[in-house]
Amino acid sequence: MEREIHYISPERLTYPIIEEILERNKMLAISDESIALIQKSKAYLDRKISETEGPLYGINTGFGALCNIEVSKEDLSKLQKNLVISHACNLGPEIPSDVVRLMLLLKAHALSRGNSAVQLATVQRILDLYNYNILPVVCEQGSLGASGDLAPLAKLFLPLIGMGEVYHQGILKPASEVLVEMGWEPIQLQAKEGLALLNGTQFMSAHAVFTLLKAFRLLDYADIIGALSLDSFDGLIEPFMAQVQEIRPHSGQIKTAENFRKLLEGSELIHREKAHVQDPYSFRCIPQVHGAVKDAVAYVAGVVEIEINSVTDNPTVFPDDDLIISGGNFHGEPLALSLDFLAIALSEIGSISERRTYRLISGDRQLPEFLVANPGLNSGFMIPQYAAASIVSLNKQLSTPASVDSIPSSNEQEDHVSMGGNAATKALKVATNVYSILAIELYNAAQAMEFRRSARTSDYLEHFWADYRKHVSFVDEDTLMYVGINKTIEFLENGSYRL
Repeated sequence: MEREIHYISPERLTYPIIEEILERNKMLAISDESIALIQKSKAYLDRKISETEGPLYGINTGFGALCNIEVSKEDLSKLQKNLVISHACNLGPEIPSDVVRLMLLLKAHALSRGNSAVQLATVQRILDLYNYNILPVVCEQGSLGASGDLAPLAKLFLPLIGMGEVYHQGILKPASEVLVEMGWEPIQLQAKEGLALLNGTQFMSAHAVFTLLKAFRLLDYADIIGALSLDSFDGLIEPFMAQVQEIRPHSGQIKTAENFRKLLEGSELIHREKAHVQDPYSFRCIPQVHGAVKDAVAYVAGVVEIEINSVTDNPTVFPDDDLIISGGNFHGEPLALSLDFLAIALSEIGSISERRTYRLISGDRQLPEFLVANPGLNSGFMIPQYAAASIVSLNKQLSTPASVDSIPSSNEQEDHVSMGGNAATKALKVATNVYSILAIELYNAAQAMEFRRSARTSDYLEHFWADYRKHVSFVDEDTLMYVGINKTIEFLENGSYRL
């Protein structure tokens, strides 16, 4: 079956569009509109170079603190190639392959706006790498998030000039070898092209998009699993009633309470007479906590959507205004602050989830201690809570803001940096960790529900619980708990439950 095509154009990228591109494995192609814009900006730059005597930053000069050193016209291509080679100081663990794909997509989208003066062949080669699943090796460390993501973007685009390493058909190979296999010549970078590729926020923004796509699903699961925990704990529905939210009308709070009312509609457990008048905060304040996180994620999503539809390299060309401007759109401060906020917000989902897990194993409300029928002989669900607590503590450490730091670089020319690259990788780790914490809560909540079989929960949660039980069994005596946790994580990652 032929792959569907998404046409790169100046049209706005949205999260549903990006998710569809990834999930349906669409091919990327350049629209006629973008072809015209790319060619127009390149022709404009070529004309300006031929007409101009004197320095044009990054075009016929060095970079950063070397901006005052002019380079001859004969060496302009060498200048750009040297830039990519020298800046590829990208180290540490490799980033996920989907983030690499997003970096390629987002860079091609930015270049399609016609403000970067690159060759059409350069943009096409970026799309070729994406379409043929030839993924450059990119690592976590090295970006200051200031002159863009210089080090990781240099590593990403080494294969364009026949250098670096790529994964091709799942095998790590030298890029030069793969270019020969594909019958491709290395791109001969022209004036400004190296800078257009390396300046930009695509490392940060690709991480942000990937983390947000995880977060959107994670927030749905937090409500579903939280509702199962609430009913398993014999909790109260009153804190979720609409009247409570209407007198403190934060949109996330209202949405969360509405979700819980729908999730628990028809539950015999939630509506039966209670012996208690209040629940602990980890249950009673779910609308306020989950809701605040939803609002934070919505704010970050708005910032990131602006960013991925922006031009963030430097200098930028404006053919219609006859201008070449050296500015600062590469600075990652909007993303750095937002990604720090995102990490803090998502860590709170994990924090409150772990507290609900603790309540379920505590022996309260006629549930057996540690959720096993014979505690003492069996440790039951004692240690999964330890694991959740450990991961929650790690998330607290990862939520220390990166954006409050700045270390000057390039002989003080770049004297304030965002550290957004570090904020980006931390936020993704926090989101991944929260999946594990929620999985542990689900493992516990499903076990606790087994002890409430004198009454049913809602139809929705009965279906969710039954689906889960196809993958993870009831624990009647001590077993290898990590196996159940990992199967639960897999259930969540592969599931399609959305609110």
